[in-house]
Amino acid sequence: MSFPRIPVSAAWPAVLHTGEITLRPLRGSDAAAWREARQRSAAWLHPWDATVPPRGDSRPTSFAALARRLRREARRGAAYPFAIEVDGRFCGQVTVSNVVRGSAMFASVGYWIDIAYAGRGIMPRAVALVIDHLFVTGLHRVEIAIRPENSNSLRVVEKLGIREIGYAPYYLHIDGDWRDHRIFAVTVEECPDGLLSRVLP
Repeated sequence: MSFPRIPVSAAWPAVLHTGEITLRPLRGSDAAAWREARQRSAAWLHPWDATVPPRGDSRPTSFAALARRLRREARRGAAYPFAIEVDGRFCGQVTVSNVVRGSAMFASVGYWIDIAYAGRGIMPRAVALVIDHLFVTGLHRVEIAIRPENSNSLRVVEKLGIREIGYAPYYLHIDGDWRDHRIFAVTVEECPDGLLSRVLP
């Protein structure tokens, strides 16, 4: 690949920039902005939110608990919870999870954005920036799972040119039930110039 490799130790914490967009570690002080964004976007985001299946582990019931859990996972190198800022204002998240090194060098990416910032091309650039960061810090493959009905999330992978690799019935517990997902994935070999170059003017 043509963009430079940096040490795995630089994977987290990290601050990433492109234009007016900054991605940085989610922090406890984001609580008020996070709650405001989630409340404003509740109806828009609700159909795509993960829920707890029967006999599943309980989910954090507050932003503080969520932030603590994500920080623990980040310290273990298992997750990287990025907050998205536009011109210094919190507007969503890109969360890297299921980070596996060793023979796999793999991770999953999920994302959401405040409805007030939707439709401005922010999320494709944010996701591209995060995936490029994962590749330069040594990961080989990144996967994104999307419900077939989630046209907004599907537009992100379409704009980035990330290919569909399969269909997973009853894949994740979303909005109260097990839901099918379309699976998209990209490897470092498929984007030698980085994904961000695909969405910049």
